[in-house]
Amino acid sequence: MKETYRVGIISDTHGLLREEVINQLKTCDYIIHGGDIDKEEVLDELKNIAPLFVVRGNNDKGEWADSLSRELYFNIGDIKFYMIHNIKDIPNNLKNVDVIVFGHSHKYFYEVVDNIAYLNPGSCGKKRFNLPINFVIMTIKNKDYNIENINII
Repeated sequence: MKETYRVGIISDTHGLLREEVINQLKTCDYIIHGGDIDKEEVLDELKNIAPLFVVRGNNDKGEWADSLSRELYFNIGDIKFYMIHNIKDIPNNLKNVDVIVFGHSHKYFYEVVDNIAYLNPGSCGKKRFNLPINFVIMTIKNKDYNIENINII
């Protein structure tokens, strides 16, 4: 089993995959998308880059989005993830989770509470208000991880 994993964490692409983001994702072992994809073509392109974990956002509508989960539990290496689009929908009784990934607000957020990391990678799709365009690269090694917040505009 591989020891170190590079994970691209994105959210709220709203139908737009920027070249700068794609170039970074091509260096990753996995991609995590926190929802609001808006177009099936975005998922297809991401799946061609690396294995993909994705949840359905409030703007993901139509037949293509019907099969997407609203919440997801998964592991990458020794790190246990839980993902949902909106932080307001996180259950109160989550156990055995190291990192919670969410999106929706388009604002980068990272905080560790009771040994659980809450991570919103921000938005790397269409520019919204005065918010930056950003996403996260997470490097996982065993039970440790490093978060790199990448601003592209």
